[in-house]
Amino acid sequence: MLDLKFVTEHKDRVEAMLEARGQSLSGKDPWSLDARRRQALQSVEQLRHRQRVAGEEIARRGRAREDASELKTEMKGVADEIKRLEEELAAVERGLQEILLDIPNVPDASVPVGADAAASVEVRRVGAPRAFAFTPKEHWELGAELGILDFERAAKLSGARFAVYWDAGARLERALIQFMLDLHTRERGYREVIPPYLVTAETLTGTGQLPKFEGDLFRTRAGEKDLYLIPTAEVPLTNLHRDEMLEAGRLPLKYVAFSPCFRSEAGSYGKDVRGLIRQHQFHKVELVKLTTPETSMEELEGMVVDAEQVLKRLELPYRVMLLSTGDMGFSSAKTYDIEVWLPGQNAYREISSCSNCTDFQARRAALRYRPDPKGKPRFVHTLNGSGLAVGRTLIAVLENYQRADGSIDVPEALRPYMGGLERITRSA
Repeated sequence: MLDLKFVTEHKDRVEAMLEARGQSLSGKDPWSLDARRRQALQSVEQLRHRQRVAGEEIARRGRAREDASELKTEMKGVADEIKRLEEELAAVERGLQEILLDIPNVPDASVPVGADAAASVEVRRVGAPRAFAFTPKEHWELGAELGILDFERAAKLSGARFAVYWDAGARLERALIQFMLDLHTRERGYREVIPPYLVTAETLTGTGQLPKFEGDLFRTRAGEKDLYLIPTAEVPLTNLHRDEMLEAGRLPLKYVAFSPCFRSEAGSYGKDVRGLIRQHQFHKVELVKLTTPETSMEELEGMVVDAEQVLKRLELPYRVMLLSTGDMGFSSAKTYDIEVWLPGQNAYREISSCSNCTDFQARRAALRYRPDPKGKPRFVHTLNGSGLAVGRTLIAVLENYQRADGSIDVPEALRPYMGGLERITRSA
């Protein structure tokens, strides 16, 4: 959430930012509401001053045994007016809060301006796509033929956009999770966390999923309480220190978590309907950092390198993209996408997004730190990134390591996690 003072004092900049993102406030006007708020505050202050002066006069008349009934009647009217103005002020402030929760973060100056992905900029490519002596298949064909991915039985159980993993498919998913966690904790300095997978609306508001993206969430009800299935471990990890005061010496905090993720994909009708690319339930290893404003952009670059290490160890070709203003997420000030090469699709596809949300989430979640023992509290900067999306990594392994006979070579980095298995062949 942006600071109200920033929004009201920089109208042109906010409107330009919304235009660059291809968004609007849909007729909502925070500037007029703020003017009403200021006027109401001024009126209340004037009336309360009148109450204080009149109170002193009433007391004086009382001591002098003079009549103060007319002044008391006037003060009852003043009290009623103050109450009315305070109710109006509360309504205006609720309206302002609703608008502020709907305004996206301001993009960093280094972000390319553009309406969509066409304006995003390629930063680097690593690894060359393999030349196949045969036409490579897509992962859903490979998985079905090997008997390790089953979309038909998943549809029978849960409907579209779910998958059942069998045998080496299940084992490969588990191996990828363990491999990623080991890499990030043992070599990249992250602290492993297992967070709750059900969270409150307040928790989702803290990271920006609510109220704007409620349609993308799965909501459950336990007794009288609503809880939401997490769309990513970013949500509970970022909120771990909500309402706490952190000390600067503890920063940056670096967390990693494996979790299932649940997304309704309400806005993606007809997109990637086959295979594992866009599922309602999937696994992800998520990276989150809490750091200072001075170091957050440096920490973002480091997070991208951390995520890249997974692909480098698996020897998968990829590229890094700097997203444009119209292509990056609601809470982000700057985002890099890492896209892995999928030979079956003959395209690079997103496998990780690493974002610096600056103080946007921290202001919503009251995530603060004290620069020094006597210093004024400041909001931390929050960062998040996939390290990586596990299902999409499995897709990349199947498609890049496929052989002409339909079997799959197991990347060397994963063999210790697969019990030494070197090749995946047809399951029973």
